[in-house]
Amino acid sequence: MFAIIEDGSRQYRVAPGEKLSIDYRRDAEEGGTITFDRVLLANGGGASAIGAPLIEGATVTAEVLRPLDKGQKLEIQKIRRRKNSRRHTGHRQKYTTVQVTALDVPGLEEKSE
Repeated sequence: MFAIIEDGSRQYRVAPGEKLSIDYRRDAEEGGTITFDRVLLANGGGASAIGAPLIEGATVTAEVLRPLDKGQKLEIQKIRRRKNSRRHTGHRQKYTTVQVTALDVPGLEEKSE
């Protein structure tokens, strides 16, 4: 079973037990839960539920593993030749790492193989 959710104008394909890095959430605490209610599509193995644009009553629950995770550091440097003009900046994106624990989609039966 999997679902496609929307969070922060990004779409993610999730399944129970998967780890996911989402945009940083200031209010997230380690061991807490986050509920995603913007479910666009869900598949139970045999049948699918497609939202128009969202599936009513569908939720995805995730447990917070690391409330603050930092991405790779980016170096931005701009040099104008022969002008002695240099600009150097950097950026490091913040993430929250979660693990999907449950998918709840009303009316969708999960087909076990």
